[in-house]
Amino acid sequence: MTATHVIRPDWLTRRVLNPAVSWLARHGVTIAGARVLAVRGRKSGEWRRTPVNPLPYGGERYLVAPRGHVQWTHNMRAAGGGELHKRSHVEHFRATELADADKPEILRAYLKKWSWEVGAFFKGLDAKSSDAELLAAAHKYPVFRITTSAPPSTASDNVQDSKGGGDA
Repeated sequence: MTATHVIRPDWLTRRVLNPAVSWLARHGVTIAGARVLAVRGRKSGEWRRTPVNPLPYGGERYLVAPRGHVQWTHNMRAAGGGELHKRSHVEHFRATELADADKPEILRAYLKKWSWEVGAFFKGLDAKSSDAELLAAAHKYPVFRITTSAPPSTASDNVQDSKGGGDA
């Protein structure tokens, strides 16, 4: 059985960078369109949050997990959606995970836009990589298509910061 690809954030990312990017986004200042993703924990049911970079592409929007199959991706699969926060604006969304065969063009667009920030997580890949190279690595990087939805009946009180697996 193949091990799941995960690049765990280091102490600096967990304790300084992710909280700083989250704080900025919560106060209306975003770095390259970053948002705070809030998603319910699959085991606890508690809201968890982490900074992410939503990718607009081809009239759709996507969330790419450059660190691989981290906690927010597992929670997203279980919850089927979540919230994107920027200052006081909260956008509720549904998420559909893409099949590996559908990921190469999204991964290429993501790398083109954010390689300066996340390129280190895509060892040997960049926006100029071939479809075959991106497809060979697609299983390592979850990608979700997100679509705006009506808010659920429960409020997103008590959102807790993620202790790891973010995308700062």
